[in-house]
Amino acid sequence: MSPTKATDSAIAFRDFCRALLAEEAAIREGGGPAGLERQHKLGRLFARERVAALLDDPADFMEIGLWAAHGMYREWGPFAAAGVVTGVGRVAGHAVMIVANDATVKAGAFVPMTCKKVIRAQRIAFECGLPLVYLVDSSGVFLPMQDEVFPDEDDFGRIFRNNAVLSAAGLPQFAAIMGNCVAGGAYLPVLCDKVLMTEGSGLYLAGPSLVKAAIGQDTDSEALGGAAVHAEISGTVDFREKDDQSCLARLRSLVGLLPAEAQPPAAGGPGATERPPGDLFGIVGLDSRREYDARDVLRCIVDSGPIDEYKAEHGKTLVCAYARLGGRAVGVVANQRIRVQSKTTGLQMPGVIYADGADKAARFVMDCNQTRLPILFFQDVSGFMVGKDAEHSGIIRSGAKLVNAVSNSTVPKVTVVIGGSYGAGNYALCGKAFDPRFIFAWPGARYAVMGASQASDVVFNILARNAKERTPEELDALRERVKAAYSEQTDIRYGAARGWVDAIIQPDETRAVLARALGLATRPAPKASFHTGVLQV
Repeated sequence: MSPTKATDSAIAFRDFCRALLAEEAAIREGGGPAGLERQHKLGRLFARERVAALLDDPADFMEIGLWAAHGMYREWGPFAAAGVVTGVGRVAGHAVMIVANDATVKAGAFVPMTCKKVIRAQRIAFECGLPLVYLVDSSGVFLPMQDEVFPDEDDFGRIFRNNAVLSAAGLPQFAAIMGNCVAGGAYLPVLCDKVLMTEGSGLYLAGPSLVKAAIGQDTDSEALGGAAVHAEISGTVDFREKDDQSCLARLRSLVGLLPAEAQPPAAGGPGATERPPGDLFGIVGLDSRREYDARDVLRCIVDSGPIDEYKAEHGKTLVCAYARLGGRAVGVVANQRIRVQSKTTGLQMPGVIYADGADKAARFVMDCNQTRLPILFFQDVSGFMVGKDAEHSGIIRSGAKLVNAVSNSTVPKVTVVIGGSYGAGNYALCGKAFDPRFIFAWPGARYAVMGASQASDVVFNILARNAKERTPEELDALRERVKAAYSEQTDIRYGAARGWVDAIIQPDETRAVLARALGLATRPAPKASFHTGVLQV
């Protein structure tokens, strides 16, 4: 590529990423100015204001699942960030997972993606040994979708089951009721270690209207389940607070009582890589057909110094290497995006996994487990090689080895989708189904069972068989509609909306994000949990 074209490509990629940042800023507005005004009239802070007030440094907040529910449930209107803010930040010097309901989005009601997002936050906390802080302000299940929210193992009830499991694992949980907390949702705070509640909030299994309908009893919210009731009569809450500000100050004080954490090693600064992270815009670009050397990508992300490439002359379409990131030793598996020559099979295409590469990567993953090195996966994969030669080489057997090794890996795994993530290539390189501690994606990433042009042709051919009476023009229009629909589904925002990635990150921030993620993923698990004998009630 000429220098002019390379510069133009980098500019286009930066502009694309900048536009996505503007979309993210809009999502962070939650229910918009009207919802914000409503919260303030009630004397309550907006969910993101609460999070900012709780954190030592709001700029240090690593948000998880911002794009959740984006473009989904359109018949009910937008559900910005699925009506809940989740992420990791520091409170009184301690890294904690925060889950904060956003009452400006449908009164903080739970839709399916809200459940999925909270469960993901709980899983990350469990795997990383993080205390949890819940800022509760929710009307409970979104009733028009109750059949999709209520009963299954990844639905509403799983959150409460996780509360109990996290508690048994010795992970501290704090809950602050700062608005509505009704119906089944009332169990969440009461399953936590410490419960705070602000005046004017409500905690009950059934609200006044439902109580009237069920048993004919007249009551109001305060008498039924206000802060005074639960502080003075039921004894359910541990701390009754005047308002949001005093509640958040109390939370900071309580979190500050946790045992001191060991200080993680400092991540390398902007000048600690061999190449500037900003070069990534020019190396990769938006064109999925563009070739680039995966080692150039690594030089923009890992520490400067030696990158010890494993079996560099064998299985060249996968780059496996030992390196350091922020001073921390890691293993790296990345798709090679240039054409390479194999002594046994000849030309091998970029981004395709061949049998020799799969065998090499499987052995490398096993070695990282042997030496307890966390593994970083960088995906830009078209899939496994197909055809007669590939089948004769044992591609299925080799692919199964890699899937087996990744599935049973016990060291922390972190995945970054920098380009395509297609089919079984997604699986073999630690896609969401293979338990990465964190999975991130760049704005230009694409995520599907196969590429849009191939898949849309297959779908079109199936539909066209049942459309023999249509004119050529109508069939052309059908082909374009199918392709447009499939292209929308491969857009990473579509996948992020459904929780397939934890966050969409800027390419030049990849190093900093990975350093943070590795610091969390390698935290020690709780060493002991508290148990008692049988207690009489």
